[in-house]
Amino acid sequence: MTRHLRQEFRQRAEELVALYPHARSATVPLCHLAQEQDGYLCEAAIEEIAALTGTTPAEVRGTASFYDLLHLEPVGRYVVGVCTNIACLLAGGLELLDHASRALGVPVGGTTADGTFTLEECECLGDCDAAPCVQVNSRFVRTTTPAALDALVAELRSGGSPEIPPFGTLSRVRRTVGLAVPAGQVAAERTRVRLETAASGGASG
Repeated sequence: MTRHLRQEFRQRAEELVALYPHARSATVPLCHLAQEQDGYLCEAAIEEIAALTGTTPAEVRGTASFYDLLHLEPVGRYVVGVCTNIACLLAGGLELLDHASRALGVPVGGTTADGTFTLEECECLGDCDAAPCVQVNSRFVRTTTPAALDALVAELRSGGSPEIPPFGTLSRVRRTVGLAVPAGQVAAERTRVRLETAASGGASG
């Protein structure tokens, strides 16, 4: 199979898999990693993740489709999410969402023709004291009025914000130390636990 992940991302993927007792447990982190590279989960990335985790593309796709933060189709460089749950609804969330739709020129769920913005309606984002809550690429922006939203859109169109990386980047901080103990020790301990579990008649650990 031809590798889809670029060298840097492939190395990070293999390091991720090594953190787990079972490779399939790394499925969701690997999906986020592939999305960081491409902006969404393309079919080639899904196939490579399946190979890395010893699963099938259908299993990876099924897992990814469960999570709102993972996208199986292309989205904009900036994914704008407006909350319309109860606190935000009472504070004007629907009206702000409608304004965002008009300002961006796309329906909810749509992406602008230039690929810059995707607009989403969200359930509770957990920032109710700044209702209606708005996130861009999973970063709170506390943009609670139409005027503030327009200013943010203009800023992002004109070159972006240092606080908001492209969609798919969950963290700018990279793991640099790997496992805190030698890999051989980890493998030996995992083998010991599996053997003890099997001897006691339990499920494989």
